[in-house]
Amino acid sequence: MSGGPTEGKARPEPVLLVLAGPAGSGKSTLCDRLVDEDKAFTRVVTSTTRAPRDGEVNGVHYHFFTPEEFDRRVKAGEFLEWAWVHGDRRYGTLASSVLGPLVLGRNLVMSVDVQGVESFRRLAAQNPVLRRAMATVFIRVDHERLLSRMRERGKDNEAEIARRMETAEAELREAPKFDFVIESRTRDEDFGALLAILAKVRAALA
Repeated sequence: MSGGPTEGKARPEPVLLVLAGPAGSGKSTLCDRLVDEDKAFTRVVTSTTRAPRDGEVNGVHYHFFTPEEFDRRVKAGEFLEWAWVHGDRRYGTLASSVLGPLVLGRNLVMSVDVQGVESFRRLAAQNPVLRRAMATVFIRVDHERLLSRMRERGKDNEAEIARRMETAEAELREAPKFDFVIESRTRDEDFGALLAILAKVRAALA
C-alpha cells in the first residue's frame, strides 16, 4: 500500500539562523517574530551572568546564571561559545541548546553578539552539522537611528547607552564577515528581509 505523496521524501535539512547586531538593532524582536509566525522554528535560549530586566523570564529570554554557576559550566565544557560583553558580563550558548535539536532536524534561530558568531564560525569549520545548517545575519543600523532606539527603549541610563554605542561601533565593523546583512529600517521591513534570506537559505539546502 502506498504511503501517500510524501512517501520517500527526505526530511528537509535543518536551518540555524544566527542573528547579530548592536544593542537596539532589533535582533531579539526578529527572533521572537520568526518563532511566532513560523512554527517550524525554535529560538535558542542563550545564557548570561547579567541580572534579569523587568519582565524577563529565566529559561525564556535567557538562562540567567550567577558568575559561579557560569564558571562551573564553562569548566564542565557545557558551552559551545562564551565571551565577555560590555566589560563585566558574560554571555554564552550551551551546546545542548543547539547541536541536539539540529541532529533531530529542528530549525533554530538565535541572537548572539559578534564575538559569539566568530566562535560559531570556528566550530562550524569542524562540525559538518553546524556548517551545513548555519547562516549568519547581521542587522546594521545607522548611528542616529541606533541611538534613538536605545533611548526609546528606556532600559538603560545615558552612561550605559554611551557604553553600548561604543561597543556598537566596533560591532558594525564586523558586518562584512556575515553571510547576509539587513539594513535596518522598520520592524516590518526588517522581518521581510529576514524572510527573504530564509528563502535563499532553504533553496540552497534543497
